Amino acid sequence: MKKLIVQIPCYNEEGTLGITFSSLPRKIPGIDVVEWLIIDDGSTDRTTDVALSHNADHIVRLPINQGLAKAFVAGLEASVKAGADIIVNIDADNQYCADDIPKLIAPILSGEAEIVVGSRTISDIRHFSLAKKILQKIGSWVVRFTSRTDIPDAPSGFRAMSREAAMRLHVFNEYTYTLETIIQAGQKGMAIKSVPVRINKDLRPSRLVKSIPSYVRRSISTIVRIFMTYNPFGFFAIPGVISFGLGLLLGFRFLYYYVSGDGSGHVQSVILAALLLGIGFFLSVIGLVADLISVNRKLLEKIDWRLKQFEEDSHRRDE
Repeated sequence: MKKLIVQIPCYNEEGTLGITFSSLPRKIPGIDVVEWLIIDDGSTDRTTDVALSHNADHIVRLPINQGLAKAFVAGLEASVKAGADIIVNIDADNQYCADDIPKLIAPILSGEAEIVVGSRTISDIRHFSLAKKILQKIGSWVVRFTSRTDIPDAPSGFRAMSREAAMRLHVFNEYTYTLETIIQAGQKGMAIKSVPVRINKDLRPSRLVKSIPSYVRRSISTIVRIFMTYNPFGFFAIPGVISFGLGLLLGFRFLYYYVSGDGSGHVQSVILAALLLGIGFFLSVIGLVADLISVNRKLLEKIDWRLKQFEEDSHRRDE
């Protein structure tokens, strides 16, 4: 029997959650059981009551608001414990068209992918500002470069994943999970695919975008931290090599003037060259150390995955 759980991270969503529930399917071709799960991320309104009135099958309550990333992870853990074979994540503001869920999970059912991301046509979304559209494209480019995947809409929260994929994902960023999970999937060699999806009419302003300056600042910070976390050698070693190379050029420049008999007037070049060479060497060493730490993190993630598999096998034997 194949079970699909639709998870919805929520924070004070009593105004839109009912609309979202009314569009969710209970029957999907190729799926035997469809269940709904909400993650109440410390809501202070009637979010949980609305979910209960619409017959939500599972409710995960976080005592205080912990942010979208932690709510997403809490939903994955609860869905896995509830026996989900496939997990679909969708936003509570009814942004995404739930009728596209069968299209979203089709590559998983056919064995083509372990994670599927619903891709919006960003340029056609009228309520997105120009700054947001540009940052969405930059973020997607960084993700494609770092993860070696081809996902055109990395910030999309409408996605599906297999049970195995959900057990292997870890989220360290507290702002959002969207970019980081794709990079992890790419680096772990998981099959990931994108399918075009539709969006609905905008019902409320984005919770992640409280203001354009704040969104720009946090998006840039997120992109830099992701690149530094998942490609540490490139993050440190590339500027290190550039600095070292500039230092060498200045050093050769001083030697040229020194051999020509005019070295006394270029002492500043020697000082700057030594400084650049030192910075370059220092950054390269940091890159190597950071890369070793990254390898260690990957080993720990693999151990964690093995432990989850062992616990699951033990639970099945007990049943």
